[in-house]
Amino acid sequence: MAIWLKKGISAEDDASDLTKVRSVVEGILADIEKRGDEAVRLLSKKFDNWSPKDFRLSKSQIEECLKSLPKQVIDDIKFAQAQIRNFAQIQRDSIRDVEVETMPGVVLGHKNIPINSVGCYVPGGKYPMVASAHMSIVTAKVAGVKRIIACAPPYKGSPHPAIVAAMHLAGATEIYALGGVQAIGAMALGTASIKPVDMIAGPGNAFVAEAKRQLSGRVGIDLFAGPTETLVIADEAVDGEICATDLLGQAEHGPNSPSILLTTSRRLAEDTVKQIKKQLEVLSTAEIAAEAWANYGQVILCKDNAEMAKEADRIASEHVQVMTKNNDYFLNNLTNYGALFLGPETNVAYGDKVIGTNHTLPTRKAARYTGGLWVGKFIKTCTYQRVKPEASAMVGEYCSRLCEVEGFAGHKEQADLRIRRYGHKRVV
Repeated sequence: MAIWLKKGISAEDDASDLTKVRSVVEGILADIEKRGDEAVRLLSKKFDNWSPKDFRLSKSQIEECLKSLPKQVIDDIKFAQAQIRNFAQIQRDSIRDVEVETMPGVVLGHKNIPINSVGCYVPGGKYPMVASAHMSIVTAKVAGVKRIIACAPPYKGSPHPAIVAAMHLAGATEIYALGGVQAIGAMALGTASIKPVDMIAGPGNAFVAEAKRQLSGRVGIDLFAGPTETLVIADEAVDGEICATDLLGQAEHGPNSPSILLTTSRRLAEDTVKQIKKQLEVLSTAEIAAEAWANYGQVILCKDNAEMAKEADRIASEHVQVMTKNNDYFLNNLTNYGALFLGPETNVAYGDKVIGTNHTLPTRKAARYTGGLWVGKFIKTCTYQRVKPEASAMVGEYCSRLCEVEGFAGHKEQADLRIRRYGHKRVV
């Protein structure tokens, strides 16, 4: 049975925090729906101290951002986007249209149709999340989305040049310096100045995630991607320094970012806790990471790999990093995770920033029923059918009888009409 060497915040306290978030977001969205641009501007002023003449960036503003960046930054953005574009294209190529004659005279098929318009949110209030622009915009572009608008909050009083550059180079058709729930609401609901989109994509804090949840159905969403989570599964194949580094590397995202260690080694668990204390003394983001570790960090001791796998599936973490003597055991046995990182040679930061897999991933146990953002999220698989007269009459006989069983007279007549027109006898 698993033993908790360190526990995080209680489920009750966590639920209480979410209830507060839910209420705030509900009020903001109602205000945006009622007052449109006026509400968006007031909310931006309130939360970001940002009220420009126009939230949409002009071509010249975008060019200024590009010119202000060192060539190395531009080159690095292009490298990261090339990796993400390449993997997204491989995914897109795996999605095929189909058409097959399932019975004589009956042709069924499906077409994969890109969504027409998508709003991509890029977090940037606390940290300028340049990589989030790659993950949503590049992937939507590869999928074939025609209109891709992008929003990011101002950073220290102005649009962040690297975020703007990433949005532009990724292929955004409209770029807005607008953040938080007001950005999500404006893109989803529309205002006089922002035409609404069909789908919202991108990660964000608890308020952004809740806004997406409340708007789901009115628009599509990629998935519920809230505050980041990381789970490290490790044994004595590695040491406490690397476990601590990888746990704190995600804890620095925010004060409510869970970081969990699952291990079969008490020695490694104790060493990791010591290393976390040591690293928090020098880490520049220690204030945030320390709070996250204190309130949401966990250390769980398990008896063997099977128990670690069982606990990992229960936790259903966004990121799962495996550093054990038998990493493939977890590749073959885990079922609930957003993204898997196998071996100490890789890490979550690679996936977050540059390697090519997508970093917009399910949180808060959503990994039980969905994977992360990928090119297929921006594509609708729509079926069609084509039937010859003789086949229509034959299928109609079955359909007519089944409609009668269900009591659908109008449905039955649809079938009977085809039988009368295309068949030689009518079903009675």
